[in-house]
Amino acid sequence: MSLFPIFLKLTGRRCLVVGAGNIAESKILSLLEAEADVTVVSIEAFPRIHDLAAEGSLKLHLRPFVESDVDGNFLVVSGTNVAEVNRAVFAEAQRQNILVNAVDDPPYCDYYFPSIVRRGDLQIAISTAGESPALAQRLRKELNEQLPLDLGPWLLELGRLRREVIGMEPLGEPRKMLLHTLATREVCGAEACPSRQMARAHAREYYPERNGTAA
Repeated sequence: MSLFPIFLKLTGRRCLVVGAGNIAESKILSLLEAEADVTVVSIEAFPRIHDLAAEGSLKLHLRPFVESDVDGNFLVVSGTNVAEVNRAVFAEAQRQNILVNAVDDPPYCDYYFPSIVRRGDLQIAISTAGESPALAQRLRKELNEQLPLDLGPWLLELGRLRREVIGMEPLGEPRKMLLHTLATREVCGAEACPSRQMARAHAREYYPERNGTAA
């Protein structure tokens, strides 16, 4: 099986989770982190899911799953402890051509939840295509221990500087090489940041007509 790795924008998109216990809870939280519009259908729910519903972070329906629950959703997750329910959710989502994941049941998944290493906007996703989630978790732990804790703030500043460079220089090899160089350097938000000064000097040298230094 060959999987296509992709990061989806779920902000505001309707996502259904069937189940609200131990199996489904982490999936619900990951969808909320992605700012999805989450609806949960389950006969019963963990206290944390009740709390999230009470504060308006998600919609919770305490009842059995019905096929019409799938209607209009962008993504579906089934995380109950009843295989028959999970497979019924899978079948209806498949019928409607909606991507679905039946948690811990690889043959009934269109996609898998990877193990994630996160530093701010930096995300490293690890998947074993459902063969060994335990291995993915071990690799996540090892990567997490190796990556600096300040990568998130550094990436935020690097992104700001990248946008500044794009505003100063047109698409081309000089800009490409500069951005690759900046990705290896310390970056901060200060005007006097050496990397920012280097980027501005580069723009003046290569594109003086765009940066106020033309003769």
